[in-house]
Amino acid sequence: MELTLCLIKPDAVKRNLVGGILFMIEKAGLTPVAMKMLKLDQRLAEGFYHVHKERPFFGELTEYMASGPIVAIVLAGDNAIKRYRELMGATDPAQAADGTIRKVYAVSKQENSVHGSDAPETAAFEISYFFNATELVG
Repeated sequence: MELTLCLIKPDAVKRNLVGGILFMIEKAGLTPVAMKMLKLDQRLAEGFYHVHKERPFFGELTEYMASGPIVAIVLAGDNAIKRYRELMGATDPAQAADGTIRKVYAVSKQENSVHGSDAPETAAFEISYFFNATELVG
C-alpha cells in the first residue's frame, strides 16, 4: 500500500465540500488512514510550500493556504499517488477532466480545492509535516 497526502484547501472547507470530496476519494478506492482539520499560520504554510519559495506565486499561495482551515488526510491504496493525482484533475479547473475533484469543485487555478503529493519522496515529507506515525491507522 502506498500513502499520499491530500489537503482540502480553505476554499473547499469554507464552502462545506469536505464530505463531497471525501466521498469522491472513497468511491475511487482510496482509504483515509489519518485526518485532521487545522489552521495554518503563514510560517507553517511557507514551510510546507518551501519548494516553491523562488516562484512568483509563493506569497499568494502561502497567504491563501493560511486564510482559513484546511483538512489534511493521509490516503492509502495501490498506486495512491498516481490515482489521487488523476482524481484531483488539472490545477486549472477549466482544463480538468470531467468527473475530477477540481472540475466538480474548484473555483479557480488558485482556489482549486485540493492538494496532492506528486511523488513518493514528496509524500513522505508532506505526510510527516502534518502527522506522526502514531496518527496513521490501518
